Amino acid sequence: MVVDDSMVARAVLSRMIEVDDGFEIVAVAGTAEDAITALGQVRVDIVLLDLEMPGAGGLKSIPKILAAARGAKVLIVSSLAEEGAEETVAALALGAADTLPKPGTGRFNGTFSEVLLAKLRALGRADMTGTARGPQPDVSVGSLRAMNEGPVKLLALGASTGGIHALTGFFKELPPKIGAPILVTQHLPEPFMAVFARQLSAAAGREALVAEDGLRLLPDRIVIAPGDASLAIEVSGGKLVARLVRERSVSGFLPSVDPMLASAGAMLGPEALGAVFSGMGRDGLAGAMALVGAGGSVLVQDQASSAVWGMPRAVAEAGLACGILPPVRMARRIAHRIGDSTCK
Repeated sequence: MVVDDSMVARAVLSRMIEVDDGFEIVAVAGTAEDAITALGQVRVDIVLLDLEMPGAGGLKSIPKILAAARGAKVLIVSSLAEEGAEETVAALALGAADTLPKPGTGRFNGTFSEVLLAKLRALGRADMTGTARGPQPDVSVGSLRAMNEGPVKLLALGASTGGIHALTGFFKELPPKIGAPILVTQHLPEPFMAVFARQLSAAAGREALVAEDGLRLLPDRIVIAPGDASLAIEVSGGKLVARLVRERSVSGFLPSVDPMLASAGAMLGPEALGAVFSGMGRDGLAGAMALVGAGGSVLVQDQASSAVWGMPRAVAEAGLACGILPPVRMARRIAHRIGDSTCK
């Protein structure tokens, strides 16, 4: 479904998508309100949504569109989705699966169409039945590891596509004090990071900073990998500090989840706890192997609540996870380990 107030944009986007036999345009709408009405009549897998439209607009309508879409995923295609835009990170936090800046008039061709189709393929089909999305992997409860007991000295969180929404829900359920530094590696370009840090701080009720080399890691402070480097840790003068890694990891990502998880295990062993959220690809797998090999534990987001179940699936199928859970229950599991009395 294409939702855009421009008739030209609707037509051009539709033609681009229907070039690929794997996709079909089943509905178009000129406003968010019309889209919500139409979604009561048709089933779709993906909604392409502009943010600048008459009426309520796209941004404020995302939760209602997601509710009406019954399992479909939202891809923002908007001129407001430029790098560093507040609206982009806000849309991702509200539940949009991914964003793509709309090219200017007369530039709907070439690379844009290729990127658009690649993003649509990655998002895939909607969950139309209430069951987990897509084919079920061979991951059984028997493959889960036991969660370590004892103190948590570091919490390391990794995410990609769909991860900002997942992290927002996770932090709302996490106890206000866990007594450990919190690291976050989210796949985002560098210009987005300052905006992401501000919005995550507001959602989490904690200080959130973009990492600088040598920054001291303090209990309950969130430190975020910058967009142009991976985040790792080391012990300096008896204190935990951030280290930035400029080289791409084996997963090919920068920032990458792998150095964060691997260094957490190397420095803290069983006292390090990792979590891998929604995202495409296998980033975090090598780091999770190193973390678990050093005695640490890893939780992963479940398929039903993930926009793209790639990164969590890789860790789960490798038999490294101690839990496969939606973000809210991941937070409760951590609260239980640290002995928070409000956890259920």
